[in-house]
Amino acid sequence: MYKNILLPIDLDENRDIPKTIETAIALSQLYNAQLYVMTVLPDFGMSIVGSYFKDGFEKDTKKHAKDALRAYIDKHFADIDIKMVVATGTIYREIIAAGKKLDIDLIIMASGHEDIEDYLLGSNAARVVRHSKQSVMVVR
Repeated sequence: MYKNILLPIDLDENRDIPKTIETAIALSQLYNAQLYVMTVLPDFGMSIVGSYFKDGFEKDTKKHAKDALRAYIDKHFADIDIKMVVATGTIYREIIAAGKKLDIDLIIMASGHEDIEDYLLGSNAARVVRHSKQSVMVVR
């Protein structure tokens, strides 16, 4: 039923998302699907903002994010074949773009922050649900 599953992770979030990770692992094993774990770095937005950073900052930041994602995967996904994805841009847009590029069948996301303003669904999860062509599972 599913061949490729995408699990976006926010490396800056201090809370673990064990139920979301467990769900992604279980479904990838059940369907013998490839599991992709993704993180998204924000871009500079306006080019003038980027001019305040030293040359190579974006490349260094992406390498740091890859290293951090590898450490996260090593900690939470022992002995599971995971493919890493590090993107730069708007979170929900990059998740949707990765879904298309990687031929993803299912995107599994945590519901978002537990703040009262996000009580129903986090903004990125809500946008992915609304705009993605792939099935999206939101884990609370």
